[in-house]
Amino acid sequence: MDRSDAGHALSNTQVKYSLIEATLNEAGNLLSLYWLCKVAGVSRSGYYNCLNVTRPNQQQRDQADQEDFKTILKAFFKHRYQKGSRSIHMTLLHEQTVMNRKKILRLMRKYGLYCKHRRPRTRKRIIRETQEYSIKPNLVQRQFKAFGPRTVLLTDITYCLYGQDKRAYLSTIKDAYTNEILAYQLSASLEVEFVLATINQLIEEEGMTLNHETIIHSDQGSHYTSMRFQELLEDHDLIQSMSRRGNCWDNAPQESFYGHMKDEVDIAGCQTFEALEAAIDHYMNYYNHDRYQWGLAKLAPRQYYEFVTTGYYPLADLIETPEIPAVRTCDVNESAM
Repeated sequence: MDRSDAGHALSNTQVKYSLIEATLNEAGNLLSLYWLCKVAGVSRSGYYNCLNVTRPNQQQRDQADQEDFKTILKAFFKHRYQKGSRSIHMTLLHEQTVMNRKKILRLMRKYGLYCKHRRPRTRKRIIRETQEYSIKPNLVQRQFKAFGPRTVLLTDITYCLYGQDKRAYLSTIKDAYTNEILAYQLSASLEVEFVLATINQLIEEEGMTLNHETIIHSDQGSHYTSMRFQELLEDHDLIQSMSRRGNCWDNAPQESFYGHMKDEVDIAGCQTFEALEAAIDHYMNYYNHDRYQWGLAKLAPRQYYEFVTTGYYPLADLIETPEIPAVRTCDVNESAM
């Protein structure tokens, strides 16, 4: 329905309300409001709203909507990444502004503001890699949130097409519990070195937060079955886990991250490897510190990690502090069964 059709439908509805009001005010009328609304195909609540909204009040409401929409628009483009209604709601909360999500949705529709959404993949092509060393059991079993932070760490590689048919590769390690990207490396080639560098970065920057139960979970790609990768994990007392062959759902949160990143970063617009590297760096910082997520108590991943480890909730003055989810101890032997 275009705007002209919508306006025509609204005009017809207002005419019906006017006829209902005139009928009710007629002398000797025996018809009830319920029956008149049912025959006219309108709601009683809509009729009452029409009576209460006068032209001056409507103008005032439009002015208020325009001011609120300016606030929404500012949040929509904050950090240069477009956002949906949930992200806008959380962004405003972190700016000490409380705005109901239904109101945000209403104003976005009213003024034609839309955020690009990911389309679900109906079919995924599975690439079989050469197994150089050995396949490890699936210890995670899709229990991504069961064991608390820094326990289940997901890793994978994705390609980035940029410039004139240029290709780069991104390796990341994601905390499945907090959704933080703990380490990442961008490479112009698929040599195993950049995957090893991702693990070394993890050890260097997050080593103090890891423990003897930390699991590195990946697919069965050749990088992760290689002797060099597996020996590196053993040297740092990290437990290795692998998805079942050809089952992307066993590493779904990592796949989801790549999908959102490619929707939000203009990778194709980067003409050089250095420009792509700068864009990835900017996005990773934004994602960890400013991309608020509904499933993380309306916090960014790094904030959520601080919340579950310290109990401090930065939105406590505005909304009720949620309960910290219960976790259980990771028993590797039990998971392997």
